[in-house]
Amino acid sequence: MKSIRFLLLLVGTALFMSCSTVRVISDYDTNTNFNQYRSYAFYKTGIDKAQISDLDKKRILRAIETEMASKGFVKSENPDLLVSIFTTEKERVDVYNNNFGWGWGYGWGYWNPWFWGGPGWYGPSVSTRTEGALYIDLIDSERKELVWQGRGTGTLGNMQDVRKKEARIREFVSKIMEKYPPQPMGAGR
Repeated sequence: MKSIRFLLLLVGTALFMSCSTVRVISDYDTNTNFNQYRSYAFYKTGIDKAQISDLDKKRILRAIETEMASKGFVKSENPDLLVSIFTTEKERVDVYNNNFGWGWGYGWGYWNPWFWGGPGWYGPSVSTRTEGALYIDLIDSERKELVWQGRGTGTLGNMQDVRKKEARIREFVSKIMEKYPPQPMGAGR
């Protein structure tokens, strides 16, 4: 009995962890000296194209401002970098077969009230969730070229609680910006 509880706890924890994490990748121009950048401004043209609500745009931009300030950047009218964002979103459907669980239900093709309470293998279950990606682009303002891009992907959920939504956005931005500045090739090995 204890092993079943442990197994269910382990599976539940794994599912929770997989839904709450932000997966991050980044890419950059290897010919760029990132130490030269000290100031930034938001690239309005790019940000206006992001297909999210204006409130979420503001939340993302505030989170980026916080992260940039923590890295020593200052906002400027004559910036070294332009910061742009865009987002994507897709519905993800997960199908789980042969779920182990407890319960009652159908037996021999009809409702059977005597079939209850025992462990067993049950049929497939389906869940849907919204998975979104936030891209943060850093553009060299003089050359007008993309020099760094970070992408965070994770489950967004249907967040009605504004505080939770803001916290999730800050988490996305923070995780993405952890990758900036990029480590030179061979560093950290």
